[in-house]
Amino acid sequence: MIRIENLSKSFTLHNQGGAVLPVMAGAGLTVAPGECVGLTGQSGAGKSTLMRMVWGNYLAAGGHIWVGDLDIARAEPRQIIRLRRETLGYVSQFLRVVPRVPTIEVVAEPLLQLGTDPAAARARAADLLARLNIPERLWALSPTTFSGGEQQRVNIARGFAHPCPALLLDEPTASLDAVNREVVLTLIEEAKARGAAILGIFHDEAARARVCDRLVDVTGFTPQAAA
Repeated sequence: MIRIENLSKSFTLHNQGGAVLPVMAGAGLTVAPGECVGLTGQSGAGKSTLMRMVWGNYLAAGGHIWVGDLDIARAEPRQIIRLRRETLGYVSQFLRVVPRVPTIEVVAEPLLQLGTDPAAARARAADLLARLNIPERLWALSPTTFSGGEQQRVNIARGFAHPCPALLLDEPTASLDAVNREVVLTLIEEAKARGAAILGIFHDEAARARVCDRLVDVTGFTPQAAA
């Protein structure tokens, strides 16, 4: 479902005379349906860079990033937008939403964009918010007023609202208490059981051991290692 081949990335430092900094070369991995692959490596090794390239936020310098039948490295913006709407989900560490939109609408939005019946979309959102222990009295409020932990759980609910065939997870259990951590790990296991291909960053070693089928050390994708 996710296939990365000979992927490379560099950054141009415009404030330093246009110097080019190579950060990744020869990256390759696959994630099959129903499989969770965890990215490992020290801070700065390129885990987040790789995830952002798969999401389409960073443009690859070379190589291929296949998600289903679409090569994101060569896709047009409209194709990436459609992929994100229909196929590829992303749970980031930070919630970014339009202020004043009620929490239940924030979570239901991915389903509403697909044309799901509004009542069914909100019912799914309500189920996820309840599972993640967001009090019902907060559902009509904007999550921008919530605590960091509450915002993280809203972000997780939003990311799991639509059963995407492929899913990117960036530290989904970070800073969660034991009860909500268990809920998130169960959601990941449920996604794997329905056939989702999951690529994630997990600094929580116990969580990584529980849900990841394989680990890929991105240190091997640095230009020095590939040389």
